[in-house]
Amino acid sequence: MFFILSFLLIHWYLSVFAQSFFLHRYMAHRMFRMNAFWEKFFYFFTFVTQGSSFLHPKAYAQLHLEHHKHSDTEEDPHSPLFFRDVIAMMVNTAKVYTEFRMGNRKSGSTYIENLPTWKVLDTFANSFLSRISFCALYTWAYVVFAPSWHWFLLLPIHFLMGPIHGAFVNWCGHKYGYRNHNTADKSRNTFAWDLLFVGETFQNNHHRYPNRANFANRWFELDISYPLIWILNKLRVLRLNNAP
Repeated sequence: MFFILSFLLIHWYLSVFAQSFFLHRYMAHRMFRMNAFWEKFFYFFTFVTQGSSFLHPKAYAQLHLEHHKHSDTEEDPHSPLFFRDVIAMMVNTAKVYTEFRMGNRKSGSTYIENLPTWKVLDTFANSFLSRISFCALYTWAYVVFAPSWHWFLLLPIHFLMGPIHGAFVNWCGHKYGYRNHNTADKSRNTFAWDLLFVGETFQNNHHRYPNRANFANRWFELDISYPLIWILNKLRVLRLNNAP
């Protein structure tokens, strides 16, 4: 039981950190700069930690900026205000994401079009072989270490880790919580201490200051990703553009 719970928690936090740090803060918003080595390192880190639910970094960035551009309007790929439930919202999100990944939709932003890609890794990571291999690996861990079959009910969380993170953040971040800023959309801060989604549920703060690396704005708020980003900045792994 201890191994399974540890495995789930480690996978959860590594995956959500990769999504927040590399896909969101770096690829979509360019909140900091990295050299070619560290960019490749975190690209690969994102592939390994997201596994079967790996999201193409450039397509993710295009999708996310589409959300900012049309936040909480009918053109928003994932505003909870225009979908009957979270499943319908995520089906539409997947549709728009796939259009960007396949090149059937353009963002219209010059810097997004010039974002780095890793063709060999992108091709393999988005292949059926890669996704089914990761699913098999997660299943093997449960076969070996799960004390009973009931624990296998947790496997879908591993299989769909990325979409689960996105579903919660996008649905709850525009429906539940409090607002620090009077933005044009309905964004909210779901938690004052975002311990589960490493800062991603500070949607109201983020929509007010979309290029600020620290998503927490008030003294009592905690974005648990930012201290690590600050340390990486001090270690010269990255360079913050606008350090608060």
